[in-house]
Amino acid sequence: MDEQALLGLNPNADADFRQRALAYFEQLKISQDAWQVCAEALAQSIYSDDHIKFFCFQVLEHQIKFKYSELTEVQQQLIRETLITWLQAQMLNPQPEKTFIRNKAAQVFALLFVTEYLTKWPKFFFDILSVVDLNPRGVDMYLRILMAIDAELVDRDVVHTSEEARRNTLLKDTMREQCIPSLVESWYQILQNYQYNNSELTCQCLEVVGAYVSWIDLNLIANERFINMLLGHMSVEVLREEACDCLFEIVNKGMDPIDKTKLVESLCQVLQSAGLFSIDQEDDVDFLARFSKLVNGMGQALIASWTKLIKNGDMKSAQDTLQAIEAKVALMLQLLIHEDDDISSNIIGFCYDYLHILKQLSALSDQQKANVEAIMLAVMKKLTYDEEYNFENEGEDEAMFVEYRKQLKLLLDRLAQVSPELLLASVRRVFNTTLQNWQTTRFMEVEVAIRLLYMLAEALPVSHGAHFSGDVTKATALQDMMRTLVTSGVSAYQHTSVTLEFFETVVRYEKFFAVEPQHIPAVLMAFLDHRGLRHTSPKVRSRTAYLFSRFVKSLNKQMNPFIEDVLNRIQDLMELSPPENGYQALLSSDDQLFIYETAGVLIVNSEYSAERKQVLMRNLLTPLMEKFKVLLEKLMMAQDEDRQMALADCLNHAVGFASRTSKAFSNKQTVKQCGCSEVYLDCLQTFLPALSCPLQKEVLRSGVRTFLHRMIICLEEEVLPFIPSASEHMLKDCEAKDLQEFIPLINQITAKFKTQVSPFLQQMFMPLLHAIFEVLLLPAEENDQSAALEKQMLRRSYFAFLQTVTGSGMSEVIANQGETSQKYLRFVQKRAILKLKHVFQVSIYIK
Repeated sequence: MDEQALLGLNPNADADFRQRALAYFEQLKISQDAWQVCAEALAQSIYSDDHIKFFCFQVLEHQIKFKYSELTEVQQQLIRETLITWLQAQMLNPQPEKTFIRNKAAQVFALLFVTEYLTKWPKFFFDILSVVDLNPRGVDMYLRILMAIDAELVDRDVVHTSEEARRNTLLKDTMREQCIPSLVESWYQILQNYQYNNSELTCQCLEVVGAYVSWIDLNLIANERFINMLLGHMSVEVLREEACDCLFEIVNKGMDPIDKTKLVESLCQVLQSAGLFSIDQEDDVDFLARFSKLVNGMGQALIASWTKLIKNGDMKSAQDTLQAIEAKVALMLQLLIHEDDDISSNIIGFCYDYLHILKQLSALSDQQKANVEAIMLAVMKKLTYDEEYNFENEGEDEAMFVEYRKQLKLLLDRLAQVSPELLLASVRRVFNTTLQNWQTTRFMEVEVAIRLLYMLAEALPVSHGAHFSGDVTKATALQDMMRTLVTSGVSAYQHTSVTLEFFETVVRYEKFFAVEPQHIPAVLMAFLDHRGLRHTSPKVRSRTAYLFSRFVKSLNKQMNPFIEDVLNRIQDLMELSPPENGYQALLSSDDQLFIYETAGVLIVNSEYSAERKQVLMRNLLTPLMEKFKVLLEKLMMAQDEDRQMALADCLNHAVGFASRTSKAFSNKQTVKQCGCSEVYLDCLQTFLPALSCPLQKEVLRSGVRTFLHRMIICLEEEVLPFIPSASEHMLKDCEAKDLQEFIPLINQITAKFKTQVSPFLQQMFMPLLHAIFEVLLLPAEENDQSAALEKQMLRRSYFAFLQTVTGSGMSEVIANQGETSQKYLRFVQKRAILKLKHVFQVSIYIK
């Protein structure tokens, strides 16, 4: 082999050597006999370098995977002999191979097994077992090969073709007939020989048993000698985690419901007598996480048996199974309430399914009611944040807790289905007790009390959020809690989690304020002052901006007495922050969008006269227009590119803010009724000159385009005089992305105004086509996927434009363009026919 190229296999080699090694590997893959050199190197242990050994296995792997059928029988026999020779050497070498080499070797063995077991190597396992016997290194490789074979045949993460799936089924069937009992016997012998002196091999073997038990005869494993050995491992610290996983797989195996109940019960009796049902918070959490998963599996297995027995009408056996389930609830609760969230999370499935059973029963016993209440209290406790949670810099641990909380919420929803009255009463008790003394209560307890009230909104669903009508008991309880929330002063609690939960909850229950509107001023002040939009935390300010917008929109007419006061208070929050003033605004530009939208909604939905609305809207938008003019002049003179970008972004924000205020309007009629058409026309005249700015064109055009889209809805035909000039500027110096975003604007105008814009379309049709084809015909590098995708998207936009023109009854616009347009249309025709040929595989000739 090329020794110089092999140097590049070392991870510390420089880039040139690595590139050479890669090229060499590609060369060997296409070579007819390179694999034989690698096979010889492995069989005779020519190389001591680990990376070269790994490389040789990779070459063999490629040969077996892609070119095996090209080999003669003698060559195929050589590969078999090479692997067996290598395996024999493992038991004689002074040091075992590195783990990554053993794993790669196991993968190659597995590939050869899949290829040859049904035809040329039916004694695959017996040959390997005769070589390895009970030699520890041999057993290690044997177990790795078994896991690699299971991955090839069963692993659901590997996508198989239908042919491979059929082959795998045949392989498993053949194994079950010919060798599985012998393999199981070998596992038992390995466990018996190594359980006390080689924990690593024992754990590997338990992993193999757990993997294979899902598709072999369960009686081979679920018998007295095997189960007793596994249960014995449960009391050995270094083995018990893997034993837990193995027992879980056994329990998880599909079987007759009565037999499953007997199996689970016999396991439970032994585990309980071994003292494993008494959970100590100080126990090894890694083991308890696995044990919790096992208990969850046993519980869900019993519930699945109960469901089948009920369906089959076997009520006696079903009742026995239900008693077995009930007997596990105390253990389930110990695990659910455990302070480690992984342990608690692993038992939630059992808990959820148990509640589903209770939901189906006609009446609950006193014990079952007590169980429901215990689960409820456990959920409430586990929802609570711990002291270590980092609210300002949330990382992986925080993300995991958020996911865990989502699981608990599903439990709470299921509790509501079983006993809504009990849930409501429990939450009410916790909420009232906590909020009576919120000043002296820890933040996590205050937060969870408000969170529970918030979660009731989904747990006790109603039509259109009407929580404060209908069922008097529920409506009264929720109304009392909301009144307590907004009058207790808890919004002033000095912790971001409590503050955010307060605002989330008042918005979730916005219909409360229709029932008791006297609380609106206090909540508005909380939104507007240091508790909300002016909070010290950017996270709170940002979320509050969005929630404030929702709150105002939902209350609509009830906001009328407070409109001007609110507009005055948020005025400074809407200031455009140019890059040169160095002032750090309280809100980001994205947050300001919500504030501008809120201001627009307040003005439009007010009961003021059209004249007053116009004045208020002009007061809102005039500062933006004035700042825009000044900033555009500064941009035209700016030399530094970073400053140009900063100014362009600021201009884009100004256009975006103005656009966002128009979301309060649904159509031209509402704009006219509010007397605001003139204000938005002024905005148009202010913003359109940005299109002729030669700097930062992409950013400026994007903002103005979005504004035009909105104005077509709000001003309708009043916007038409501005379109020709705007289009002319937007078609200058276009790139593919510019055109992709411009064409939807033209489509919107065409579809809305149809023949009314026919003269405009006649005028701009050819310039648009020229711009499109100029971009499409630009040469691009062969491997530039980004450019190819942009061109593909532009072609789609072009076809959509033609479809819109013809669909709007203006085919004459195309017909009147003369010969040049026909050339472009022939391109369209050819593209369409090529597409049809691709789809229907028909022969079409273009004459």
